[in-house]
Amino acid sequence: MKTSERGVALICAHEGFVPRAYDDFDPKKVLKPGDKVRGTLTIGFGSTGPHVFIGKEITEAEGKELLKVDLQTAESAVTKLVRVPLKQNEFDALVSFVFNVGSGNFAGSTLLKKLNAGDRIGAADQFGRWNKSKGIELAGLTKRRLAERNLFMGA
Repeated sequence: MKTSERGVALICAHEGFVPRAYDDFDPKKVLKPGDKVRGTLTIGFGSTGPHVFIGKEITEAEGKELLKVDLQTAESAVTKLVRVPLKQNEFDALVSFVFNVGSGNFAGSTLLKKLNAGDRIGAADQFGRWNKSKGIELAGLTKRRLAERNLFMGA
C-alpha cells in the first residue's frame, strides 16, 4: 500500500513546512551553530536524520521530496509490522503515526500488539497515549493523535 492523498494531507497539516532546520522541542527558536538541541533536529515536513543540521535551509519542493522518501520508510515499517489486513484509512493513520514516532517505537507499542491481535478499537484507543515529547504533553501531539485515531476509525 501507499499513503493516499488524505494521509499525506494529514501529515502535512500536522507537520507544517519549515524551510530551516529546527529543534522540534522548541520549533520557533532560530538555531545558531553551537546551540544545544533539546529535541530532534527537523526540517521541511518533519524530515529528520543525518541530512539535517543547524543552518540547513531547503525549498518547499525539496521538502516534499524529503517527505516522499520519509514516507516510504514509514510505509515499509507499517507493511512489515502489521499482520492483519488494513483498509486505506487505517494504513494512512498508521503511516502518519510511524512517521512521527518512528518504527522502533511502533514495533514495541501496545497499539501494534492490539492491532495484530485483531483488536482494532483497542489499537485506536492507544493513539492518544503518544502525545508527549521528552515526557512533556504537547497540545500539537494530542491534536495529531486524535486526528490519526479518527482517520484510523474511518471518521
